[in-house]
Amino acid sequence: MAIRQLPPNLINRIAAGEVVERPASVVKELVENAIDAGASRIDVTASGSGLQLIRVADDGTGMSAEDLALAVERHATSKLAGEDLSHILTLGFRGEALPSISAVARLALTSRARGAGEAYRIEVDGGRKAPLRPAARAAGTDVEVRDLFYATPARLKFMKSERAESAAIVDTVKRLALAHPEIAFSLSNGERTTLRLDACPPGLLDHALSRLGRILGANFVEDALPVSASRGNVRVEGYAGLPTLHRPNGLSIYLVVNGRPVRDRLIAGTVRAAYGDLVPRGRYPMVTLFVDIPPEEVDVNVHPAKTELRFRDANGVRSLLIGAVREALARAGHRTTASLSQEALQRMRPPERGRTPQAGEPGNGDAAPEVFGAPAYRSLVRPYPGTPRTAYRPSGGAAFSDRAQAPLEGVSVPSADMRGAAPDGEEPSAYPLGAARAQVQDTFIIAETGDALVIVDQHAAHERLVYERLKRGFESGGVSRQLLLIPDIVELAPGAAEALLAAKDEFEAFGLVIEGFGAQAVAVREVPALLGTCDTRSLLTDLAGMLMEAEDGEGGHVLRDRLDHVLSTMACHGSVRAGRRLSPEEMNALLRDMEKTPFSGQCNHGRPTYVELKLTDIEKLFQRR
Repeated sequence: MAIRQLPPNLINRIAAGEVVERPASVVKELVENAIDAGASRIDVTASGSGLQLIRVADDGTGMSAEDLALAVERHATSKLAGEDLSHILTLGFRGEALPSISAVARLALTSRARGAGEAYRIEVDGGRKAPLRPAARAAGTDVEVRDLFYATPARLKFMKSERAESAAIVDTVKRLALAHPEIAFSLSNGERTTLRLDACPPGLLDHALSRLGRILGANFVEDALPVSASRGNVRVEGYAGLPTLHRPNGLSIYLVVNGRPVRDRLIAGTVRAAYGDLVPRGRYPMVTLFVDIPPEEVDVNVHPAKTELRFRDANGVRSLLIGAVREALARAGHRTTASLSQEALQRMRPPERGRTPQAGEPGNGDAAPEVFGAPAYRSLVRPYPGTPRTAYRPSGGAAFSDRAQAPLEGVSVPSADMRGAAPDGEEPSAYPLGAARAQVQDTFIIAETGDALVIVDQHAAHERLVYERLKRGFESGGVSRQLLLIPDIVELAPGAAEALLAAKDEFEAFGLVIEGFGAQAVAVREVPALLGTCDTRSLLTDLAGMLMEAEDGEGGHVLRDRLDHVLSTMACHGSVRAGRRLSPEEMNALLRDMEKTPFSGQCNHGRPTYVELKLTDIEKLFQRR
């Protein structure tokens, strides 16, 4: 077949496949044009999931008759003064959006330039342009897109459900509104307004949190930590949610670079790395970060959708973001998500009258507490397998001394009386996590503050404390070791002992000294001192599994690459277990150490370590308020 020149209309339809993937793509391009036009208010209407009608109206600079006629031509733009693509200051610059949209839909533009005496309107139907004509409109621009993809009906077969397409439009508007809090936004489906956001005063950290709350939810406002850092000519600001505030997908990670919402893998991966083991595996934090960087240091001309970026100094940007987020999380100390207490209280409330409780809800008979007339804490406590079913043990009772226990490893136990008074006479209820009053099921510590009850998972809390101490010890030059009087011989699965022994030098740096003992066994000579009498069999089995999952040839180097995971595994096996009875001194010492240790609001696996129940909310459960 001979080579031929494709007609312009077909070229536009082919280009539309890159720019106009779905209705949300159209909304994105049109709203970005309005932002570039200097609009202070943008109103979006999308009916029929955007396939029937998309209308974007703004109060920006508008266009003259000559510019309006040229705007629908391919590669026509007002956003590039010269030919320099390394200094792009606008969201759009390719000049493809309007001609691509008009090639697959019915497009109408009405615009009036500021200071002009009249407005003009132009219509393009499937690539066929109608003559320009006068119209009535205030300064600004209206863009209407009707019957999207009618000119390419095959594309309609690939659209998702109306609900999914509508949700994508909402997400697009939210991301653009979040990136530009100085602009007022509204979104309507043609019948009612589904989103309305007022403009925020200047100052991201001072005024934009209210808008972020409208987009990410009220929980984010309560649990957002301010992030602010700079290095050279790169600056990052925004908010990072507490680690215990997480979602099942990454849609709540909002990233903005020079006013452009992006879904850049580098930045998204950097955010996940900054949280590390603070968030459970398979869950994602809630974060909003704004990065300001000189335009010549970032390439936005990577993809027609302009959602992917390339940084000149990618490692520098990554280092800045990780440091800024981790600093904010460290400042939070032991804080945990406020919504956890509300979730716990909700489970303790009796079901609504006339409604049958579902499985796992209070009142269904299998896990339900009797709130009125029975202890409300039963909905929060589950018997640990193999644990005696002693439901409540008050601090100060004889039950603490009926069984000898080894000291709690890694926790400094101060001298204190049975009510938890500190050595200097200060009342511990003045501390953030209060004074220990009871231990429930040998698993949960009940503490009292001035206005709340605090329920602590003793294993999760101790695990984080040991983990942080192991990290500090390793970073300071090595983990102190404890010699075992009698080596612990551990039988392992085929291949596991060989994998461990191949990395024995690396393990020694972590405070774990092992040597071969037969074909499929390992002798443990020394363990990290902080682990005390840990379960060495389970520990070595987990570590061997991690090594055996590594690629061939990596050998012990995987341990250094997965430093945090190795130390986390050790801490988990060396921490006080559920079912371990603690003395009042040990419980109070655990609480004090939690208050001093960063990230102690969650364990190494991202689970919360405690829940705080305000006394006012508890009183409401019993109808005392």
